[in-house]
Amino acid sequence: MTYNLLKGKKGIIFGALDNKSIAWKIASRAHEEGAVFTLSNTPVALRFGEISQLSEQCNAEVIPADATSVKDLEYVFNRSMEIMGGKVDFVLHSIGMSMNVRKQRDYDDLDYDYFLKTIDISALSFHKMLQVAKKLDAISEWGSVLALSYIAAQRTLVGYNDMADAKAILESIARSFGYIYGREKHIRINTISQSPTRTTAGNGIKGIDGLLDFTERMSPLGNATADECADFSIVLFSDLSKKVTMQNIFHDGGFSSMAMSQKAMTQYNKCLEENEENL
Repeated sequence: MTYNLLKGKKGIIFGALDNKSIAWKIASRAHEEGAVFTLSNTPVALRFGEISQLSEQCNAEVIPADATSVKDLEYVFNRSMEIMGGKVDFVLHSIGMSMNVRKQRDYDDLDYDYFLKTIDISALSFHKMLQVAKKLDAISEWGSVLALSYIAAQRTLVGYNDMADAKAILESIARSFGYIYGREKHIRINTISQSPTRTTAGNGIKGIDGLLDFTERMSPLGNATADECADFSIVLFSDLSKKVTMQNIFHDGGFSSMAMSQKAMTQYNKCLEENEENL
């Protein structure tokens, strides 16, 4: 069902890779809700992803860019305004990568060159994006900027590694820049802390199956899917959320407010009983 929530809106969506990615789902929903937008990802991602299919589906031009490069970001915003004939109304930052996670380096044995790249790609790119947009005056008044985060920014989750630090910085940037952009341009900046989601990147996380099972048992509403995250993102891009800014919003079925659920406790007790029988 569509509601024309983004009719007449223009935007830029960073980070769509394939039909499993949350950014892809958000782009599809934005198109359904009447928005026009451009798509951007790194040249490498464009070669190995399926973004040309999304481009055709949404009639959206793809602009290759390294989001850690100020020059590239300037080109994305300028080209987007040229294509759409003016400022944009919404921007999505769905960018994150850690070589330490990929290489399965433990948090107390990080490669610091990898660590700096994690911060630059996953967090500083958000600040660069906002700073470039502000200097170019590229976002319309009452526009909306959204980045995807995760609860590991605030609570320790084994295995999330240096990405947790990057997400903590990401959320801080949203608050700090949200104050300035809100005060001067009425532009709102928020982050969504999504349930663990089986995206292409998510499937690469060690122990993803156990994590998904645990959070499903813990969350009273169950895990939020990528499609549901897309629906929620559309609301945050729309005029229905004009006074929501500088917030990290948990979209996780209630997981973030739980300590122990009945389902999780039942499974835990079952495991204890099985272990006792094996002793």
